Amino acid sequence: MDRKCFPFRTGVHPGTPPAIHPRNANCKRENEDCHPCPNWSPARTTCPGSARCRSTCCCSRRRYWAWPPSPAAVARSIPVSNPAQPPGKPVIKDTSAQDITLATGGGRRKRIALTAIAALAGLVLAGSALATWLRAEVSVDSARLRLAEVRAGDLVRDVSVNGRVVAGFSPALYAPVAGTVSFAVRAGDYVEQDQVLAQIDSPQLANELAQEKARLQRLDIDVKRQAIQNRMNDLTARKDLAQAEVALNAAKREYQRNQQAWDKGAINEVDLLRAKDEWSSAQIAFDHAGEETTLNRSAWEFEQRTRELELEQQRLLVAELERVYGRLQVRAPIAGMVGSLLVADKTSVADNTALLNVVDLSQLEVEADVPEIYADTLGPGMAAVVRVGTDELPGTVTAISPEIVAGQVAARIRFDGELPQGLRQNQRLRTRLLLDEHRDTLMVTRGPFVDEGAGRIAYVVEDDYARRVQITTGLTSVSDVEVLDGLAPGDTIVISSMAQFRNAERVRLR
Repeated sequence: MDRKCFPFRTGVHPGTPPAIHPRNANCKRENEDCHPCPNWSPARTTCPGSARCRSTCCCSRRRYWAWPPSPAAVARSIPVSNPAQPPGKPVIKDTSAQDITLATGGGRRKRIALTAIAALAGLVLAGSALATWLRAEVSVDSARLRLAEVRAGDLVRDVSVNGRVVAGFSPALYAPVAGTVSFAVRAGDYVEQDQVLAQIDSPQLANELAQEKARLQRLDIDVKRQAIQNRMNDLTARKDLAQAEVALNAAKREYQRNQQAWDKGAINEVDLLRAKDEWSSAQIAFDHAGEETTLNRSAWEFEQRTRELELEQQRLLVAELERVYGRLQVRAPIAGMVGSLLVADKTSVADNTALLNVVDLSQLEVEADVPEIYADTLGPGMAAVVRVGTDELPGTVTAISPEIVAGQVAARIRFDGELPQGLRQNQRLRTRLLLDEHRDTLMVTRGPFVDEGAGRIAYVVEDDYARRVQITTGLTSVSDVEVLDGLAPGDTIVISSMAQFRNAERVRLR
Protein backbone atom coordinates (compact mmCIF):
# COMPACT_ATOMS: atom_id res chain seq x y z
CA MET A 1 0.00 0.00 0.00
CA ASP A 2 0.99 3.64 -0.39
CA ARG A 3 2.73 5.16 2.54
CA LYS A 4 2.08 8.85 2.92
CA CYS A 5 3.84 11.43 5.05
CA PHE A 6 1.29 13.13 7.30
CA PRO A 7 1.88 16.51 8.93
CA PHE A 8 1.64 15.63 12.61
CA ARG A 9 1.39 19.05 14.19
CA THR A 10 -1.70 18.94 16.39
CA GLY A 11 -3.92 16.14 15.16
CA VAL A 12 -3.76 12.41 15.67
CA HIS A 13 -3.38 9.85 12.93
CA PRO A 14 -6.55 7.81 12.54
CA GLY A 15 -6.40 4.76 14.69
CA THR A 16 -3.52 6.08 16.86
CA PRO A 17 -4.05 6.94 20.54
CA PRO A 18 -3.10 10.46 21.60
CA ALA A 19 0.11 9.40 23.28
CA ILE A 20 3.02 11.87 23.31
CA HIS A 21 6.09 10.49 21.59
CA PRO A 22 9.20 11.06 23.68
CA ARG A 23 11.24 12.29 20.68
CA ASN A 24 8.99 14.99 19.37
CA ALA A 25 6.18 16.98 20.92
CA ASN A 26 4.43 17.19 17.55
CA CYS A 27 4.58 13.47 16.95
CA LYS A 28 1.53 11.52 18.28
CA ARG A 29 2.98 8.10 17.78
CA GLU A 30 3.09 5.86 20.80
CA ASN A 31 6.49 4.62 21.96
CA GLU A 32 7.86 4.27 18.50
CA ASP A 33 11.57 4.50 17.79
CA CYS A 34 11.53 7.23 15.15
CA HIS A 35 14.45 8.07 12.92
CA PRO A 36 14.97 10.72 10.23
CA CYS A 37 13.56 9.55 6.97
CA PRO A 38 16.35 9.47 4.36
CA ASN A 39 13.85 9.43 1.49
CA TRP A 40 11.85 12.47 2.45
CA SER A 41 11.92 15.73 0.51
CA PRO A 42 9.62 18.78 0.55
CA ALA A 43 8.30 17.92 -2.91
CA ARG A 44 7.14 14.46 -1.90
CA THR A 45 3.74 13.64 -0.42
CA THR A 46 3.92 9.89 -0.94
CA CYS A 47 6.51 7.98 1.00
CA PRO A 48 8.69 6.18 -1.51
CA GLY A 49 9.26 3.39 0.96
CA SER A 50 12.36 1.47 1.76
CA ALA A 51 13.43 -1.80 3.30
CA ARG A 52 13.34 -0.26 6.74
CA CYS A 53 10.30 1.97 6.43
CA ARG A 54 7.08 0.29 7.62
CA SER A 55 5.17 3.25 8.99
CA THR A 56 2.04 4.86 7.60
CA CYS A 57 2.97 8.32 8.85
CA CYS A 58 5.86 10.70 9.23
CA CYS A 59 6.37 13.75 11.36
CA SER A 60 6.21 16.98 9.37
CA ARG A 61 8.50 19.10 11.56
CA ARG A 62 11.67 17.02 11.26
CA ARG A 63 10.35 14.26 9.00
CA TYR A 64 10.82 11.09 11.01
CA TRP A 65 10.19 7.59 9.91
CA ALA A 66 9.30 4.77 12.32
CA TRP A 67 10.44 1.26 12.79
CA PRO A 68 7.80 -1.40 12.11
CA PRO A 69 5.01 -0.94 14.72
CA SER A 70 4.45 -3.42 17.47
CA PRO A 71 1.57 -5.97 17.27
CA ALA A 72 -0.33 -3.99 19.89
CA ALA A 73 -0.18 -0.92 17.76
CA VAL A 74 -1.30 -2.91 14.75
CA ALA A 75 -4.24 -4.37 16.74
CA ARG A 76 -5.26 -0.91 17.92
CA SER A 77 -5.23 0.37 14.37
CA ILE A 78 -7.79 -2.31 13.20
CA PRO A 79 -11.35 -0.90 13.02
CA VAL A 80 -14.01 -2.44 15.34
CA SER A 81 -16.39 -4.78 13.51
CA ASN A 82 -18.52 -5.81 16.53
CA PRO A 83 -21.08 -3.18 17.41
CA ALA A 84 -21.08 -4.37 20.99
CA GLN A 85 -17.40 -3.77 21.34
CA PRO A 86 -16.53 -0.25 22.57
CA PRO A 87 -14.75 1.89 20.07
CA GLY A 88 -11.00 2.03 20.42
CA LYS A 89 -10.79 -1.33 22.29
CA PRO A 90 -8.89 -4.16 20.69
CA VAL A 91 -10.62 -7.44 20.16
CA ILE A 92 -7.61 -9.43 21.37
CA LYS A 93 -5.64 -8.24 24.33
CA ASP A 94 -1.98 -7.79 23.49
CA THR A 95 1.17 -7.66 25.63
CA SER A 96 1.76 -3.93 25.24
CA ALA A 97 1.45 -3.52 28.96
CA GLN A 98 4.67 -5.46 29.35
CA ASP A 99 6.65 -3.23 26.98
CA ILE A 100 9.47 -1.15 28.53
CA THR A 101 10.28 2.25 27.09
CA LEU A 102 13.99 2.47 26.19
CA ALA A 103 16.06 5.54 25.48
CA THR A 104 16.74 5.83 21.79
CA GLY A 105 19.44 8.63 21.84
CA GLY A 106 22.56 6.52 22.46
CA GLY A 107 23.40 5.94 18.83
CA ARG A 108 22.85 9.56 17.98
CA ARG A 109 25.14 10.75 20.75
CA LYS A 110 27.79 8.35 19.52
CA ARG A 111 27.52 9.74 16.03
CA ILE A 112 27.72 13.30 17.37
CA ALA A 113 30.81 12.41 19.38
CA LEU A 114 32.51 10.84 16.38
CA THR A 115 31.62 13.86 14.27
CA ALA A 116 33.01 16.21 16.92
CA ILE A 117 36.25 14.22 17.13
CA ALA A 118 36.64 14.29 13.35
CA ALA A 119 35.90 18.02 13.27
CA LEU A 120 38.44 18.64 16.03
CA ALA A 121 41.11 16.69 14.16
CA GLY A 122 40.32 18.65 11.02
CA LEU A 123 40.61 21.90 12.93
CA VAL A 124 43.99 20.85 14.30
CA LEU A 125 45.28 20.04 10.83
CA ALA A 126 43.79 23.21 9.41
CA GLY A 127 45.31 25.23 12.25
CA SER A 128 48.74 23.77 11.56
CA ALA A 129 48.42 24.53 7.86
CA LEU A 130 47.11 28.00 8.66
CA ALA A 131 50.05 28.67 10.97
CA THR A 132 52.48 27.61 8.25
CA TRP A 133 50.64 29.79 5.75
CA LEU A 134 50.72 32.77 8.11
CA ARG A 135 54.41 32.30 8.73
CA ALA A 136 55.18 32.35 5.00
CA GLU A 137 52.61 33.61 2.54
CA VAL A 138 54.97 33.30 -0.46
CA SER A 139 57.69 30.81 -1.27
CA VAL A 140 60.65 32.02 -3.35
CA ASP A 141 63.74 30.27 -4.66
CA SER A 142 66.70 31.75 -2.75
CA ALA A 143 69.06 31.11 -5.67
CA ARG A 144 67.28 33.85 -7.60
CA LEU A 145 67.85 36.47 -4.90
CA ARG A 146 70.77 38.82 -4.29
CA LEU A 147 71.66 39.31 -0.66
CA ALA A 148 73.86 41.91 1.02
CA GLU A 149 74.96 42.56 4.58
CA VAL A 150 74.41 45.85 6.38
CA ARG A 151 77.77 47.31 7.35
CA ALA A 152 79.24 50.45 8.87
CA GLY A 153 81.65 52.69 6.99
CA ASP A 154 82.13 55.93 5.12
CA LEU A 155 79.53 56.61 2.44
CA VAL A 156 80.24 59.00 -0.38
CA ARG A 157 77.30 60.35 -2.30
CA ASP A 158 78.31 60.51 -5.92
CA VAL A 159 76.84 60.59 -9.37
CA SER A 160 78.22 58.67 -12.30
CA VAL A 161 78.11 60.50 -15.61
CA ASN A 162 79.62 60.25 -19.05
CA GLY A 163 82.43 62.59 -20.00
CA ARG A 164 84.62 63.27 -22.98
CA VAL A 165 88.18 64.48 -23.26
CA VAL A 166 88.47 68.08 -24.40
CA ALA A 167 91.47 70.34 -24.74
CA GLY A 168 91.91 73.05 -22.17
CA PHE A 169 93.80 74.95 -24.87
CA SER A 170 92.97 74.01 -28.46
CA PRO A 171 93.65 76.92 -30.84
CA ALA A 172 92.01 76.87 -34.23
CA LEU A 173 93.96 78.08 -37.27
CA TYR A 174 92.28 80.21 -39.95
CA ALA A 175 93.01 81.18 -43.53
CA PRO A 176 94.34 84.78 -43.57
CA VAL A 177 93.20 85.40 -47.16
CA ALA A 178 91.24 83.64 -49.83
CA GLY A 179 93.17 81.00 -51.69
CA THR A 180 93.81 77.30 -52.18
CA VAL A 181 94.90 75.34 -49.11
CA SER A 182 97.35 72.43 -49.18
CA PHE A 183 97.85 70.47 -45.94
CA ALA A 184 101.24 69.14 -44.90
CA VAL A 185 99.89 67.06 -41.96
CA ARG A 186 96.97 64.80 -41.14
CA ALA A 187 94.64 64.62 -38.17
CA GLY A 188 96.30 62.95 -35.20
CA ASP A 189 99.86 63.88 -36.18
CA TYR A 190 102.12 65.16 -33.43
CA VAL A 191 103.65 68.52 -34.34
CA GLU A 192 106.22 70.88 -32.92
CA GLN A 193 105.84 74.57 -32.37
CA ASP A 194 106.22 76.68 -35.58
CA GLN A 195 106.02 73.58 -37.77
CA VAL A 196 104.38 74.25 -41.15
CA LEU A 197 100.96 72.59 -41.19
CA ALA A 198 99.44 73.96 -44.40
CA GLN A 199 100.23 76.27 -47.32
CA ILE A 200 97.77 78.71 -48.91
CA ASP A 201 98.32 79.84 -52.49
CA SER A 202 97.06 83.43 -53.02
CA PRO A 203 98.31 85.16 -56.24
CA GLN A 204 96.25 88.24 -55.46
CA LEU A 205 98.05 88.79 -52.17
CA ALA A 206 101.44 88.29 -53.79
CA ASN A 207 100.65 90.88 -56.46
CA GLU A 208 99.35 93.37 -53.91
CA LEU A 209 102.47 92.94 -51.82
CA ALA A 210 104.73 93.60 -54.81
CA GLN A 211 102.82 96.77 -55.69
CA GLU A 212 103.00 98.12 -52.18
CA LYS A 213 106.71 97.42 -51.98
CA ALA A 214 107.25 99.43 -55.17
CA ARG A 215 105.25 102.32 -53.78
CA LEU A 216 107.31 102.13 -50.63
CA GLN A 217 110.47 102.51 -52.63
CA ARG A 218 109.03 105.49 -54.47
CA LEU A 219 108.07 107.20 -51.26
CA ASP A 220 111.48 106.55 -49.86
CA ILE A 221 113.02 108.26 -52.88
CA ASP A 222 110.59 111.17 -52.50
CA VAL A 223 111.62 111.63 -48.92
CA LYS A 224 115.26 111.71 -49.84
CA ARG A 225 114.59 114.13 -52.71
CA GLN A 226 112.66 116.37 -50.37
CA ALA A 227 115.52 116.36 -47.95
CA ILE A 228 117.91 117.50 -50.70
CA GLN A 229 115.49 120.17 -51.84
CA ASN A 230 115.12 121.41 -48.32
CA ARG A 231 118.84 121.76 -47.94
CA MET A 232 119.02 123.70 -51.21
CA ASN A 233 116.24 126.02 -50.12
CA ASP A 234 117.90 126.52 -46.80
CA LEU A 235 121.15 127.36 -48.48
CA THR A 236 119.44 129.94 -50.68
CA ALA A 237 117.69 131.47 -47.71
CA ARG A 238 120.88 131.75 -45.76
CA LYS A 239 122.55 133.32 -48.80
CA ASP A 240 119.83 135.94 -49.08
CA LEU A 241 120.09 136.63 -45.39
CA ALA A 242 123.83 137.06 -45.64
CA GLN A 243 123.49 139.42 -48.60
CA ALA A 244 120.92 141.45 -46.71
CA GLU A 245 123.28 141.65 -43.81
CA VAL A 246 126.11 142.83 -46.07
CA ALA A 247 123.85 145.46 -47.61
CA LEU A 248 122.80 146.58 -44.18
CA ASN A 249 126.35 146.97 -43.03
CA ALA A 250 127.29 148.87 -46.18
CA ALA A 251 124.34 151.23 -45.79
CA LYS A 252 125.26 151.78 -42.18
CA ARG A 253 128.84 152.65 -43.01
CA GLU A 254 127.71 154.98 -45.77
CA TYR A 255 125.45 156.81 -43.40
CA GLN A 256 128.22 157.14 -40.89
CA ARG A 257 130.57 158.69 -43.53
CA ASN A 258 127.86 161.08 -44.63
CA GLN A 259 127.28 162.06 -41.04
CA GLN A 260 130.92 162.87 -40.57
CA ALA A 261 130.96 164.81 -43.80
CA TRP A 262 127.82 166.70 -42.72
CA ASP A 263 129.46 167.55 -39.48
CA LYS A 264 132.42 169.04 -41.40
CA GLY A 265 130.08 170.73 -43.84
CA ALA A 266 131.37 168.80 -46.76
CA ILE A 267 127.94 167.60 -47.95
CA ASN A 268 124.54 168.96 -47.86
CA GLU A 269 121.72 167.67 -45.70
CA VAL A 270 119.98 165.95 -48.61
CA ASP A 271 122.85 163.55 -49.12
CA LEU A 272 122.87 162.79 -45.42
CA LEU A 273 119.19 161.99 -45.34
CA ARG A 274 119.53 159.81 -48.47
CA ALA A 275 122.26 157.78 -46.78
CA LYS A 276 120.12 157.44 -43.72
CA ASP A 277 117.18 156.12 -45.77
CA GLU A 278 119.37 153.60 -47.51
CA TRP A 279 120.59 152.37 -44.16
CA SER A 280 116.97 151.97 -42.94
CA SER A 281 116.01 150.15 -46.13
CA ALA A 282 118.90 147.76 -45.73
CA GLN A 283 117.87 147.13 -42.16
CA ILE A 284 114.33 146.26 -43.26
CA ALA A 285 115.61 143.94 -45.96
CA PHE A 286 117.89 142.21 -43.49
CA ASP A 287 115.10 141.68 -40.98
CA HIS A 288 112.77 140.37 -43.67
CA ALA A 289 115.40 137.99 -44.96
CA GLY A 290 115.89 136.57 -41.48
CA GLU A 291 112.17 136.00 -40.91
CA GLU A 292 111.75 134.53 -44.40
CA THR A 293 114.59 132.15 -43.76
CA THR A 294 112.98 131.00 -40.53
CA LEU A 295 109.57 130.50 -42.14
CA ASN A 296 110.99 128.68 -45.11
CA ARG A 297 112.93 126.36 -42.85
CA SER A 298 109.71 125.51 -40.93
CA ALA A 299 107.86 124.84 -44.19
CA TRP A 300 110.63 122.66 -45.47
CA GLU A 301 110.77 120.72 -42.23
CA PHE A 302 106.96 120.22 -42.31
CA GLU A 303 107.10 118.98 -45.88
CA GLN A 304 109.93 116.68 -45.00
CA ARG A 305 107.97 115.30 -42.04
CA THR A 306 104.94 114.73 -44.27
CA ARG A 307 106.94 112.75 -46.74
CA GLU A 308 108.54 110.75 -43.97
CA LEU A 309 105.08 109.93 -42.49
CA GLU A 310 103.85 108.76 -45.88
CA LEU A 311 106.90 106.61 -46.13
CA GLU A 312 106.30 105.18 -42.64
CA GLN A 313 102.66 104.45 -43.48
CA GLN A 314 103.71 102.63 -46.59
CA ARG A 315 106.27 100.69 -44.61
CA LEU A 316 103.55 99.59 -42.16
CA LEU A 317 101.29 98.56 -45.03
CA VAL A 318 104.05 96.54 -46.62
CA ALA A 319 104.90 95.00 -43.25
CA GLU A 320 101.26 93.94 -42.76
CA LEU A 321 101.11 92.48 -46.23
CA GLU A 322 104.34 90.65 -45.58
CA ARG A 323 102.91 89.34 -42.31
CA VAL A 324 99.76 88.14 -44.05
CA TYR A 325 101.82 86.70 -46.82
CA GLY A 326 103.92 84.92 -44.24
CA ARG A 327 100.76 83.46 -42.75
CA LEU A 328 100.10 81.72 -46.01
CA GLN A 329 102.33 79.13 -44.41
CA VAL A 330 100.09 77.97 -41.55
CA ARG A 331 102.35 77.06 -38.62
CA ALA A 332 101.63 75.30 -35.32
CA PRO A 333 101.31 77.84 -32.49
CA ILE A 334 102.09 75.20 -29.85
CA ALA A 335 103.56 71.75 -29.62
CA GLY A 336 100.81 69.17 -29.56
CA MET A 337 98.64 67.10 -31.83
CA VAL A 338 96.58 67.97 -34.87
CA GLY A 339 93.01 67.63 -33.71
CA SER A 340 91.06 67.65 -36.94
CA LEU A 341 91.19 69.04 -40.47
CA LEU A 342 88.15 71.23 -40.94
CA VAL A 343 88.36 71.48 -44.75
CA ALA A 344 89.48 69.15 -47.48
CA ASP A 345 92.94 69.31 -49.00
CA LYS A 346 93.40 71.40 -52.17
CA THR A 347 90.20 73.30 -51.48
CA SER A 348 89.58 76.96 -52.27
CA VAL A 349 88.69 78.77 -49.07
CA ALA A 350 87.60 82.28 -48.22
CA ASP A 351 89.45 84.50 -45.81
CA ASN A 352 89.00 83.72 -42.09
CA THR A 353 87.92 80.14 -42.84
CA ALA A 354 88.80 77.65 -40.08
CA LEU A 355 91.32 75.16 -41.43
CA LEU A 356 92.37 72.91 -38.52
CA ASN A 357 93.00 72.92 -34.78
CA VAL A 358 95.94 71.87 -32.65
CA VAL A 359 95.42 70.26 -29.23
CA ASP A 360 97.72 71.07 -26.34
CA LEU A 361 98.25 67.63 -24.84
CA SER A 362 99.55 69.12 -21.61
CA GLN A 363 96.17 70.73 -20.83
CA LEU A 364 93.58 68.01 -21.51
CA GLU A 365 90.39 68.14 -19.45
CA VAL A 366 87.18 66.15 -19.13
CA GLU A 367 83.82 67.72 -19.94
CA ALA A 368 81.04 65.82 -18.15
CA ASP A 369 77.30 66.11 -18.83
CA VAL A 370 75.55 66.14 -15.44
CA PRO A 371 71.73 65.80 -15.08
CA GLU A 372 70.11 69.07 -14.11
CA ILE A 373 68.73 67.61 -10.85
CA TYR A 374 72.29 67.83 -9.50
CA ALA A 375 72.88 71.38 -10.77
CA ASP A 376 72.28 72.94 -7.34
CA THR A 377 74.87 70.70 -5.66
CA LEU A 378 77.65 71.25 -8.21
CA GLY A 379 80.38 73.77 -7.64
CA PRO A 380 84.00 74.54 -8.57
CA GLY A 381 86.52 72.71 -6.43
CA MET A 382 84.37 69.58 -6.05
CA ALA A 383 86.30 66.31 -6.13
CA ALA A 384 85.87 63.88 -9.01
CA VAL A 385 87.17 60.50 -10.12
CA VAL A 386 87.85 59.78 -13.79
CA ARG A 387 88.11 56.18 -14.93
CA VAL A 388 90.72 55.68 -17.66
CA GLY A 389 90.91 52.03 -18.63
CA THR A 390 91.32 50.15 -15.35
CA ASP A 391 92.73 53.16 -13.47
CA GLU A 392 90.78 55.72 -11.48
CA LEU A 393 92.44 59.13 -11.53
CA PRO A 394 91.52 62.00 -9.17
CA GLY A 395 90.35 65.28 -10.57
CA THR A 396 88.78 68.59 -9.60
CA VAL A 397 85.79 70.44 -11.04
CA THR A 398 87.12 73.71 -12.41
CA ALA A 399 84.08 75.24 -14.10
CA ILE A 400 80.29 74.82 -14.32
CA SER A 401 78.30 75.86 -17.35
CA PRO A 402 75.88 78.73 -16.57
CA GLU A 403 73.16 77.25 -18.76
CA ILE A 404 71.26 73.96 -19.05
CA VAL A 405 71.11 72.35 -22.47
CA ALA A 406 68.77 69.38 -23.10
CA GLY A 407 68.47 68.72 -19.36
CA GLN A 408 72.26 68.55 -18.91
CA VAL A 409 74.79 70.80 -17.19
CA ALA A 410 78.35 70.81 -18.54
CA ALA A 411 81.13 70.56 -15.96
CA ARG A 412 84.87 70.85 -16.67
CA ILE A 413 87.16 68.48 -14.72
CA ARG A 414 90.94 68.87 -14.58
CA PHE A 415 93.28 66.03 -13.66
CA ASP A 416 95.06 66.57 -10.35
CA GLY A 417 98.24 64.70 -11.24
CA GLU A 418 100.06 63.92 -14.44
CA LEU A 419 97.99 63.31 -17.50
CA PRO A 420 97.57 59.66 -18.49
CA GLN A 421 99.22 58.57 -21.69
CA GLY A 422 97.24 57.90 -24.82
CA LEU A 423 94.33 60.28 -24.24
CA ARG A 424 92.57 61.48 -27.37
CA GLN A 425 90.29 64.43 -27.86
CA ASN A 426 86.59 63.49 -27.63
CA GLN A 427 87.51 60.16 -26.01
CA ARG A 428 84.65 58.87 -23.83
CA LEU A 429 85.43 58.40 -20.14
CA ARG A 430 83.28 57.40 -17.17
CA THR A 431 83.36 60.02 -14.43
CA ARG A 432 82.13 60.12 -10.84
CA LEU A 433 81.40 63.42 -9.12
CA LEU A 434 81.71 63.22 -5.31
CA LEU A 435 78.76 65.32 -4.11
CA ASP A 436 78.71 64.55 -0.36
CA GLU A 437 80.32 62.28 2.23
CA HIS A 438 79.02 60.75 5.49
CA ARG A 439 81.54 59.07 7.78
CA ASP A 440 80.91 56.08 10.08
CA THR A 441 77.34 55.41 8.96
CA LEU A 442 75.31 52.28 8.19
CA MET A 443 75.08 51.34 4.55
CA VAL A 444 74.23 48.45 2.28
CA THR A 445 74.87 47.61 -1.34
CA ARG A 446 72.48 49.42 -3.65
CA GLY A 447 70.00 47.32 -5.61
CA PRO A 448 66.55 47.38 -7.23
CA PHE A 449 64.90 47.20 -3.79
CA VAL A 450 65.69 50.90 -3.25
CA ASP A 451 63.64 52.06 -6.23
CA GLU A 452 60.83 49.51 -5.85
CA GLY A 453 60.22 50.26 -2.18
CA ALA A 454 61.01 53.97 -2.42
CA GLY A 455 63.75 53.38 0.15
CA ARG A 456 61.23 52.45 2.87
CA ILE A 457 60.88 48.64 2.62
CA ALA A 458 63.42 45.85 2.98
CA TYR A 459 63.30 42.09 3.60
CA VAL A 460 65.60 40.83 6.35
CA VAL A 461 66.74 37.21 5.91
CA GLU A 462 66.25 35.07 9.04
CA ASP A 463 67.10 31.38 8.54
CA ASP A 464 64.71 30.13 5.86
CA TYR A 465 62.46 33.18 5.90
CA ALA A 466 62.60 36.78 4.75
CA ARG A 467 60.77 39.24 7.00
CA ARG A 468 59.48 42.55 5.78
CA VAL A 469 60.63 45.62 7.75
CA GLN A 470 60.22 49.36 7.45
CA ILE A 471 63.47 51.27 6.90
CA THR A 472 64.65 54.83 6.35
CA THR A 473 67.36 55.58 3.83
CA GLY A 474 69.62 58.59 3.40
CA LEU A 475 72.40 59.30 0.94
CA THR A 476 72.53 57.22 -2.20
CA SER A 477 75.70 56.62 -4.15
CA VAL A 478 76.38 54.67 -7.30
CA SER A 479 77.09 51.44 -5.38
CA ASP A 480 75.72 51.92 -1.83
CA VAL A 481 72.78 53.43 0.03
CA GLU A 482 72.77 54.84 3.56
CA VAL A 483 70.47 53.23 6.16
CA LEU A 484 69.23 55.63 8.85
CA ASP A 485 66.70 53.41 10.66
CA GLY A 486 65.19 49.92 10.60
CA LEU A 487 68.34 47.81 10.21
CA ALA A 488 71.32 46.91 12.35
CA PRO A 489 74.93 46.09 11.46
CA GLY A 490 75.22 42.48 10.37
CA ASP A 491 71.65 42.17 9.07
CA THR A 492 71.34 40.41 5.74
CA ILE A 493 68.70 41.80 3.41
CA VAL A 494 67.43 41.12 -0.08
CA ILE A 495 68.76 43.77 -2.48
CA SER A 496 67.32 42.30 -5.68
CA SER A 497 63.83 42.92 -7.03
CA MET A 498 60.98 42.44 -4.53
CA ALA A 499 58.23 42.09 -7.12
CA GLN A 500 58.02 38.32 -6.61
CA PHE A 501 57.37 38.80 -2.86
CA ARG A 502 53.96 40.37 -3.63
CA ASN A 503 54.28 42.68 -0.61
CA ALA A 504 54.04 39.70 1.82
CA GLU A 505 54.98 40.11 5.47
CA ARG A 506 57.01 36.88 5.49
CA VAL A 507 58.47 34.95 2.60
CA ARG A 508 59.70 31.39 2.77
CA LEU A 509 63.05 30.81 1.07
CA ARG A 510 63.52 27.46 -0.60
